[in-house]
Formats: sequence, C-alpha cells, structure tokens
Amino acid sequence: MDGPQLKSFAVWDYVVFAALFVISSGIGVFFAIKERKKATSREFLVGGRQMSFGPVALSLTASFMSAVTVLGAPSDVYRFGASFLVFFIAYAFVVIFTSELFLPVFYRSGITSTYEYLQLRFNKPVRYAATVIYIVQTILYTGVVVYAPALALNQVTGFDLWGSVFATGIVCTFYCTLGGLKAVVWTDAFQMVVMIVGFLTVLVQGSVHAGGFHIVLEKATNGSRLNIFDFDVDPLRRHTFWTISVGGTFTWLGIYGVNQSTIQRCISCKTEKHAKVALYFNLLGLWIILVCAVFSGLIMYSFYKDCDPWTSGLVSAPDQLMPYFVMEIFATMPGLPGLFVACAFSGTLSTVAASINALATVTFEDFVKNYFPHISDKLSTWISKGLCLLFGVMCTSMAVAASLMGSVVQAALSIHGMCGGPMLGLFSLGIVFPFVNWKGALGGILTGITLSFWVAIGGFIYPAPASKTWPLPLSTDQCVPSNITTSGSQVLSNSAVGCLGCIAAGIIISLVTGHQNGKDIQPLLIRPVCNLFCFWSKKYKTLCWCGVQHDSGTEEGNLEDGSTWKQGADPVLQDEFRRESLDHGPSFDPRDKSFTNMALEKVTHF
Repeated sequence: MDGPQLKSFAVWDYVVFAALFVISSGIGVFFAIKERKKATSREFLVGGRQMSFGPVALSLTASFMSAVTVLGAPSDVYRFGASFLVFFIAYAFVVIFTSELFLPVFYRSGITSTYEYLQLRFNKPVRYAATVIYIVQTILYTGVVVYAPALALNQVTGFDLWGSVFATGIVCTFYCTLGGLKAVVWTDAFQMVVMIVGFLTVLVQGSVHAGGFHIVLEKATNGSRLNIFDFDVDPLRRHTFWTISVGGTFTWLGIYGVNQSTIQRCISCKTEKHAKVALYFNLLGLWIILVCAVFSGLIMYSFYKDCDPWTSGLVSAPDQLMPYFVMEIFATMPGLPGLFVACAFSGTLSTVAASINALATVTFEDFVKNYFPHISDKLSTWISKGLCLLFGVMCTSMAVAASLMGSVVQAALSIHGMCGGPMLGLFSLGIVFPFVNWKGALGGILTGITLSFWVAIGGFIYPAPASKTWPLPLSTDQCVPSNITTSGSQVLSNSAVGCLGCIAAGIIISLVTGHQNGKDIQPLLIRPVCNLFCFWSKKYKTLCWCGVQHDSGTEEGNLEDGSTWKQGADPVLQDEFRRESLDHGPSFDPRDKSFTNMALEKVTHF
C-alpha cells in the first residue's frame, strides 16, 4: 500500500481479538457437551426445531451483516452520502415478504432444506438444479467474505493476513462441527453484541474527535452528505431512492428471503409465531446496524473533510477507509482497535458459520438422505458433522484461492447476487403461481440466470458513465494529492432482471406446455396472495387459485390429524421421500392459532 501506516496492533489489540475466537470456540464446545445425548441429525442441523425467537433474531442479523458491510457501508456513506439510509425501506420489504409470503409455506411444509420445497412443488430435477446453484454460489461468496476484509485490515493495521484467514476458517469449522445449529445461533448472538459495541466505540470516540455530533451533522450538510432522497428515475445512477429501495429489495430478498441459511434458522423455531417474531426483531437489528454504519460514515467524513485519505493515496481502496480511521482515532488507546477488528470479524464469523451449516444441511437433506433414507440417527449425525468439516475446509480453501484471483474476487461477489434473483423468481413461481409446471420452473431458472449474467457482463463491458457514479466532492487541500481512478459500479440490479425474467419465462413456458392442474397441488405449497386483490369475490379467488383447494377451510384440521399429506391425488407426491418429510411436519395449535414443531419431539428416526 502506498502511504504511511499509522500504527501497528499492540498486544492488547491481539488479546481482545483472540478473545472473540476463544469465546466463539467455547460456545461450540459447550453445546457439543450439552447436546451429546441428543444424537440426531435433526438436532444437529435444526436445533431440534425448539429454538426461541431471541437468539434466532440476533443470529439472523449477525450473519446478514458481514464484515463487507462493517467496512463497506461506512465507506459508501463517506463517499456518496447518507442515501444509504434508504435501505431502511428495502430491509423492511425484505423481512415482510419473507415472514408473510415465504416462511409460512416453508414452515408448514415441515421441510429442512428449502430446496425440498421445489421437489414437493415441481420435481427432482428442479430441486437438484437449485441445490447445485446454491452450493456453488455460497462457497464462492463465503471464501471472498473471509479474504476481502482480512486483506483490507492487513493493509491498514498490519494485522496478519493469513493468520486471520486461517483462524476464521478453523474456528468456524470447529464450532459448527461440534455444536451444530445451536452453537451457530448462540455464537452469532454473542458476535452481534460485539458488532454493536464495536460500532458504538467508534461513534463515541469519532464524535469526540470531530468536536461533537452537531459539528458532524453541520459538516455533513455542507458537504452534501445529508441529501438522502433523490427521486431521479435514471437506472444508471448509483444511489437514488429507486435503485436502493426497489433494487435493494430484489437483491436482498433473493439472497435472504429464500436463502437456506435464513430459512433454516426460522424453521428451527418452536412455533411459526416465534419464527415471525424472530424475523421482525431481526429487522430492528438490521436498522440499528444500518444507522450505526451510516453515522460512522458521516463522522469519518467530518474528520477527513479537508484531507481525504483515499484520493490522496494514503489508502489504496475504499474498504480500507474505516480501519484507517479507527487506527487514527484510537492511536493512544490500546485494545480498542482490536475491538473494532473483532467487530469486523464478528460479521465474518457469523456469515461463514451460517453458510457452512446451511451447506451441510442442503447436502445432507438433498443428496445423502435422499439416496440413503434408512441410515441410523448416529450415522446421520456423524455424516452431518463430516459435511460441516468438509465445507469448512472448502470455504477456507476458497479464501486462499481468492488471494490469487485479483479482480475475480468482485466476480465471485457478483455471482452470489446474480444467482439470488433467479432463485427468488423460482420460489415465487412455485408459491404464487399455482398453474406453473416443472418445465416452466426449470426454464424460468435457466432464463433468469442467463439474463442476470447478461446484464452483469454488459455492465462490466459497458459501465455506466463516470458522471453517474462519481463520488461526492472529496477535498485534499491539506494533503499531498495523487492521481486516482475509480470504476463505476453496476447499479442496474441484476437480481431484479433475473427474478422478473425467471417469472416471465416460467409463466410463458407453463402456458405453452400445458399448465399444472391445481387439484394435484397440496394447498400448503402455495400462498393465495390473490386474496388481497380478489377479497370481494369468491368466484375470482377460485379462478386465481387454479383449482387448488384453498377454500375448503380444512387446512388446519387436516394438519391436526395428519391427513393433508396422505390424501395425495398426485402419484408423485406419494413417494417415500415426501411421505417421510411431510408426516413429520408441524401441527396446528388451535389455542395459539399457530403452527408448532412440538410434535417433532417424538420423532426418533427419519
């Protein structure tokens, strides 16, 4: 890196940072000992489906906010202004759609892997295609999530690059393999606290250095950083109300709302109400982290208003701005830089651990269990642990490979986003459109991915004009300036194009090839959202349901006596896999008017 380095880590910084890893590992050991007598893969992968909403909410927030967010969001606000706050709206839509549209279907179906739903609704080829896409994109993304923050922190703080990369991979693999989902959830909850404390120390100390919070707001206003709402409809502009609220909703719903990592923790809750409450408390956590990140960026701008480290060449990349700022304001306070690094790596640990656990789950449920349905509980638990170990090694290896890929790192992040939109479209086809058949689903996901890659490659070859993506003014009046270039970001949402393309292609292909007969679809596999638009007419509601018996009024009753999934007019729904999966589904509690996993406590073999 060009330019001076402010200071290196002191002993206390390493002590604080090491404490994060020791405590995280300790939680894994604790749950390995505590749960040693509950030797089933169901207990290991979904916590016995008896989790409460509190730790699940903290876990969801922690894994949603990776170190890329901790380092990248403040830098984005510093350069482009507080319009990042509009994600407030996008996050709200993401959580509402997840809790009210997708979660009820996944929870009531009694599935463990979200991709089980695709076989129940369509067929095995659709399920396996989605599973393979998920595994590839998650391994790529997880490796980069480990490497990219470690590189940024290394270049600014001198913190050992490979030490942090291997420590992250080893510790995450260790407590995932030992403690399963419960260890992941409770470790995430601890790491969420670390993230909040880390941000708060930066906010307090940064405000003091800037001369007070009112000075921060005054300088931010004068620097045009508080012009939050820009209603320009130009899709090539980097940050407008529409690109963030609409594009952000599609992007994050695709990699959050139907993501195995998210849904797995939701279905681990003891009741559907607990799962929904966890999601809404998670939204509160997302908003808190968002506000912390935005104000960190504003404080950083007020501090560097007359000497921007980025354009002056003191840091070589925007994601180094936040650690550079932290090292400066905590120069005389040993231990606190380590706390911020622990904050950043808490985001990394939570994201990586959730990914490893989710990868192990989909591999076990979609491949191992499907081909070896009668393996014992003990063997299934050991296989689950082995899969956690395998994917831990693969994700760490991917982080090492990322160091050799250069610009391919950005490509790996893009692939994660490009696959999210089509995946969202695929699940939307199954849940919202009862007439879509398996041909439409398969054609839709392939079309959506093709369109996403087309838009992304086009954006790379023909980027938006620099005038539409250039940062707000940054001064170097009190620095020695150096030449610097910046590349425009891809602001046209790949996810939105992929999702809408998948849905459109799926509908057209289904209509051309002969639509799905609604009588062959179990009611719990779709959500009759058309009720919102046809509430005045039973005739139109029935028409929109396409023959699915949602008006029978027997959904809850059938769930109580277990008959819903045993009627099965469709022969495909009567195979061994589906009977097993759905016979062990949640039951309806008429007193609580909610679906519960309590019946699963009696299940000893699956």
